[in-house]
Formats: sequence, C-alpha cells, structure tokens
Amino acid sequence: MHEMLQMSAPWWIYVLRGSAIYVFVLVMMRLSGKRAMGQFTPFDTILLILIGNSVQNGINGGDNSLTGAFVMTGTVFALNWVIAWASSRFEGFRALVEGKPSVLAADGKVDRAMLRRQLVSDADFINAMHLAGCASEKDIRKAVLQPNGHIMIQTTDGKWG
Repeated sequence: MHEMLQMSAPWWIYVLRGSAIYVFVLVMMRLSGKRAMGQFTPFDTILLILIGNSVQNGINGGDNSLTGAFVMTGTVFALNWVIAWASSRFEGFRALVEGKPSVLAADGKVDRAMLRRQLVSDADFINAMHLAGCASEKDIRKAVLQPNGHIMIQTTDGKWG
C-alpha cells in the first residue's frame, strides 16, 4: 500500500509539471483555431486522445503513485477553475484565452478569405446559413464565428440564428 502512495519527487514538482503542460496545451488549442474547438470531428477526437497520451509523461515524470496522480489532477482542475474565474471577470483575459469573434459575412457578402483563415468549410457555413433560415447569402446581415466555434447568423430581418 505504501508503494502506491509514495511519490518519486516532491509534490511541488507535479504542480510545476501540471501547470506547464496545462498552459502549453491551452496555447496549442488556441493556435489550432476556433473551429477546432467548437465543432469536433473524428480527427479532433483522435487528436485529443493523442495529446492526452503525449503529455502524460511530461506531467507525471514517470511517477505512477496515486498521490502524484491526485496532486497532478488537483493542479489541472485548479488551473482550469482559475482560468474560468478570470475569464468570467476580465474581458481582456477572456479575449486572450478564448479569442475574439470573427466576422465571416456582412450585408450579404461572405468573406471567403476569413472562412479559410478560420478553417470553416463552405459546407459548414452553408449548414449554419440554413439553420439560421437563410436561403442565400443575400439573407445574411451578419455572420460571426464565436470563440466557442459556433457560427451565429443575423438575418436581414434582424433575427439571430
């Protein structure tokens, strides 16, 4: 029983490792774009599984103790809570962590370069248009890709969908 609880390094090493990996993965996810965060495909699921596997040793440093796992898990949950708390209270921090909305279309004109930059396929945009009740691009007053990956479309009659 003692072996299951005995850590191979001081507790603060796991806090540092967990914090470093958390920040690194957060930055990488932000760099991957809004679309990747909002609309998971099978490829995104595979990516997340592989990320989890690839950062495992970076976090635990080869330690397989329960105590080390508890410290690392607590660290990651605490960091997640701190970031969620700060994001809910500070607009600048939220923009840094989550990103800002991107205008994909305005006044019936779709910005194809922005669609490509934000990794939004034509099929996904057309689907969002139909869900918002737009028969054509001319029915769009404004289309915005939110930081969470959802496309919000305001139609020419002022409704958001």
